[in-house]
Amino acid sequence: MKMLETNRITKVFGGLVAVSDLTISIQKNEIIGLIGPNGAGKTTAFNMITGIYPPTRGTVTFLDQDITGHKPHFVTRLGIARTFQNIRLFKELSVLENVFVANHLRLKSNIFSSVIRTPGYVRQEKEMYEKTMMLLEKVGLIDVADETATSLPYGKQRRLEIARALATGPSLLLLDEPAAGMNPQESHELMDFIFHVREQFDMTILMIEHHMQVVMGVCERMYVLDYGITIAEGPPEKIQNDPKVIEAYLGVD
Repeated sequence: MKMLETNRITKVFGGLVAVSDLTISIQKNEIIGLIGPNGAGKTTAFNMITGIYPPTRGTVTFLDQDITGHKPHFVTRLGIARTFQNIRLFKELSVLENVFVANHLRLKSNIFSSVIRTPGYVRQEKEMYEKTMMLLEKVGLIDVADETATSLPYGKQRRLEIARALATGPSLLLLDEPAAGMNPQESHELMDFIFHVREQFDMTILMIEHHMQVVMGVCERMYVLDYGITIAEGPPEKIQNDPKVIEAYLGVD
């Protein structure tokens, strides 16, 4: 089953072409990497897929539905969730509260019923709490559920951000540099966690990552961008030996 397809999506800011004719195709349950040097256009591509930026041209299709230019909340409701390069947790809230908030996307009650706490709202709130606790159990954060988010070690804060994205009920998860700032032990644990997420949540994953050990270790295929242009696509063993990729990262004499 084809999960996501972009057809020659392009983003132009003034006279700058940030991404040019990006075409990618992702099948269900794949883990795909989007890599390239700083400024290559990777996050801009994520922003077009998730509705933060409308493409200047080209189309984005998710589960055979054209979602080009739709707003982020619409895209999220359809089943695409993402994390960001810089951790964006609610710093003063607990681990439980950070994930609980994301469940409100699926809440059927309105603001009136929440204010007066109708029986229907109370029932949904209880279901949300139980769902949140089950999710924390699955991602290994149940033992720190009541701790403040910022009190967690860095690696667990990253895991919490992914858990909050999972709470929206996605079928496609976009990870923007999940290994950024991690030490070698945390990076190794992240690799195991990404595989765990795919299996536990029947998830398809598209990730941006600069940490080559991580991206080569978990991704089945990769797309490589340089100055907004796709210069290579294929499995890790092909990518790491591609002369264009080596030149983009390391330069030439």
